[in-house]
Amino acid sequence: MSLRTFLRPRKRFGQNFLRDPLVIEKIIKAVRPQSEDRVVEIGPGLGALTHSLVDHLNKLDVVEIDRDLAHELQTIFQDRKELTIHVQDALTFKLSTLNTRDNNPQKIRVIGNLPYNISTPLIFHLLEEAHLIQDMYFMLQKEVVERLSAKPQCKDYGRLTVMVQYFCEVTPLFMVEPTAFYPIPKVHSQLVALIPHQKLPSPALDLSILQAITKTAFSQRRKTLSNALKPYLTARDFTALDLNPSLRPEALSVADFVQISNYIVTHPKQLT
Repeated sequence: MSLRTFLRPRKRFGQNFLRDPLVIEKIIKAVRPQSEDRVVEIGPGLGALTHSLVDHLNKLDVVEIDRDLAHELQTIFQDRKELTIHVQDALTFKLSTLNTRDNNPQKIRVIGNLPYNISTPLIFHLLEEAHLIQDMYFMLQKEVVERLSAKPQCKDYGRLTVMVQYFCEVTPLFMVEPTAFYPIPKVHSQLVALIPHQKLPSPALDLSILQAITKTAFSQRRKTLSNALKPYLTARDFTALDLNPSLRPEALSVADFVQISNYIVTHPKQLT
């Protein structure tokens, strides 16, 4: 049971197919899929992980942008009624469309070996529906996982860190060697678990403001807060917030960024 040889990885889709059965076994042990779970796999590729998932589940949805791969997967899994293949770009796929078809909607578990070239925008896209998600397990470039799990005062700490940790608890899991993939990438990979908070530790009054100030701050991360956030805050505002304007953005915690965004919402005169 294998894909035809003409189906080769495509650079434009950032495809590096997982092929190591021991790694797949470790992923399954980490995820611990239960038969009643509602699971979405992003980028099934050659179906290596899909085979293991579908054996554990009553229902599995996979999202695959590559029409040739999707067609071949439909042939391979034609007798597995548990599997539904969505031929669509994961960057536009909406998890909410799955729940509208269910009589009893449940939280969704998302898993995937994400293409390195779209991993960050895809995570941001999924976070738009964080309220629908139970957990997410992604195979990512090691450096991306380091950014996701970074702490303040660290060079890896940035906009991605703040926004993901605002929504989720981040737990780096095991490392994966390049040889576990075909073609072999030039980077190491790591599995990471993202668990959306059941209750946000520091809720933002306006998420768009939090996103805006975080983007602004880290686009000029070498500047001090007073310079980076000049469009939003005055010296008097920093005093009111009890924040040192000479600090750089990476010195602030997620809660600090939420505090700033909520202050801006409640002091609209500061918006420009």
